[in-house]
Amino acid sequence: MPLAAHSHWTITFFAVALALLALAEGLMVAGIGYPATDLAAPESLAVVHLVVIGWLSLAMSGALLQFVPVLVSRPLAFAPLALPVLVSVVVGLATLVAGFSVLAGWTDWTLDLMPVAGLLITAGFTVLALMLAGTMGGAGFVQPFGRFVAVGLASLVAALASGTAFAAIFAGRAEWLAAAGLLPEGTRFHALLGLGGWLGLTAFGVGYRLFAMFLLSPDPPRRRMAAVLACGVIALLAAGAGLAALGAGLDPGDLVEAAAVGALALAALLHCGDVALLYRVRHRKGLEINMRASIGAVAALGIGAALLPPAVIFGASERLVAALVFLLVFGWLSGLTLAQLVKIVSFMTWLEAYGGQIGRRKVPQVGTLVAMPRTGIWLAFHFAGVAAGALALAFGAAAWFRLAILACLAGTAGLAVEFVRIRRLCEIEPSLRPPDDARPRILLPPRPPGRTDNAPLTAPRRIDGQP
Repeated sequence: MPLAAHSHWTITFFAVALALLALAEGLMVAGIGYPATDLAAPESLAVVHLVVIGWLSLAMSGALLQFVPVLVSRPLAFAPLALPVLVSVVVGLATLVAGFSVLAGWTDWTLDLMPVAGLLITAGFTVLALMLAGTMGGAGFVQPFGRFVAVGLASLVAALASGTAFAAIFAGRAEWLAAAGLLPEGTRFHALLGLGGWLGLTAFGVGYRLFAMFLLSPDPPRRRMAAVLACGVIALLAAGAGLAALGAGLDPGDLVEAAAVGALALAALLHCGDVALLYRVRHRKGLEINMRASIGAVAALGIGAALLPPAVIFGASERLVAALVFLLVFGWLSGLTLAQLVKIVSFMTWLEAYGGQIGRRKVPQVGTLVAMPRTGIWLAFHFAGVAAGALALAFGAAAWFRLAILACLAGTAGLAVEFVRIRRLCEIEPSLRPPDDARPRILLPPRPPGRTDNAPLTAPRRIDGQP
C-alpha cells in the first residue's frame, strides 16, 4: 500500500493523545476529579474531557485519517488540514480545561473561555468530519464500515452542538437554555452521543474491519452488522430527542434515557457476539499481542453493556453506574485503542522504513519491530488497573482507586516508551536498519522521498522520448 494513501500526521495524533491520557491519569492519581470530588464538579469534568476529547477522540481521529483512505482506496481529502485540525482541538481543549479551572475556583480568568473553547473544538472536529466524508464519497458510505463512520460523525456533530451550548451556559451567555433546564439534565444525553455514538459506534465499525484483517477472518454477515447499526441509530435518535425536549423546556422523563441506554447496550452485546464469531472462525491460529489484549477489551464491553441498563433503569447508586462507565471507557475504549495502537504504529513504522525496499533486499517482518513480552506486560498493567479501579469505584474506595489508576498510568508510560522504541527500530538488528537520516521520525511526518535506497520504487523516467 502506498505511503501517500496515509495521513502523514497520524503518528502525531497518537502521540498527543497518549500524552493527554497520561495527564488525565496523573490528575486522577493526584486525587483530582471523581471520586475525590463530585461527579459534576468542574475538576471531574476537566478530567473527563481530557480523556474523552484529548485521548479517545484524538486517537480515533488519527486512526480514521490513516484507515479510511486505505479501505476506500482513495487519497485523503483535504490532507493538509490534518495538522490544523489537531491544533484547533488541542488549543480548544486547553482553553476548556482553563475554563473549568475558573469554575473550580483555581483561577480568576474570564468564563468567556468556555464558549471560545467550544467553538475551537467544534471547528476542529467539523473539518475532520468533512475530510473523512470527502474521502469516503458516495461509495464509501455504502459499505458497512462507512455507515458506522457516518452515524458516528453525525453523533459527533450533535455532541459538539450540545457541548458548545453547555459552554455558553457556563459562561452565562445562554440564559434561555439554562432556564429550560438543559443543564444538568442534558449531560446524560450529551454523554450518550459522545461516548455511545461518536466513539462507540465508530469503534464498532473500525473493530469489524480490524478484527477481520488481523485475525484473517471473513467479514460477519451484513445483516448482523446492520442489526448493530440499527440499534445504535435508535439509541442516538432517543438521545437527540431527549436533548431537543430539554432545549424546548420539556421533561423527556427517564424512559427516553432508559431506551437510549438499552438500545446501545443491545448493539454492544450483538457486536461482542460478532467479535467472538470472528475469533472462532479465524485462519490465523497464533494471536499477536494486540489481538490477545483485545479479548480483555471486548470482555469489558460485554460486562459493562450487560450491567449498565439494569443499573440505570432500577436506579442503582452513583458509585455503581460510575464503575460501569469507567469499565466501558477505560476497559473497552481505552484498552482496545492501546492494544491496536501496537499494531498500527508498528505497521506504519515498517511501511515508512521498509516500504521502498521490498524486492530490493531482505526486510524484517512487521511483528519484529515490537518487543512482544514487554509490551504485553504494560498492557497487563492497564487492564489490571482497570479491573481494580472499577471495583474501587463500586465500593467507594477512593484511595484504592488512585492506586489502581497508578497501575494504568504505569501501563500508559510503558507503552509510550515501547512506541518510541518501535519508531526508532530498536528491536531490529543493526544490519537491517536504514541509515539514521532515513529512519522514521518519532512525532513528525515521514520525510519526502529523496534519491536514497529507502525511496519507493518508481517507473523509469523517459528523457527525449528514450527510456
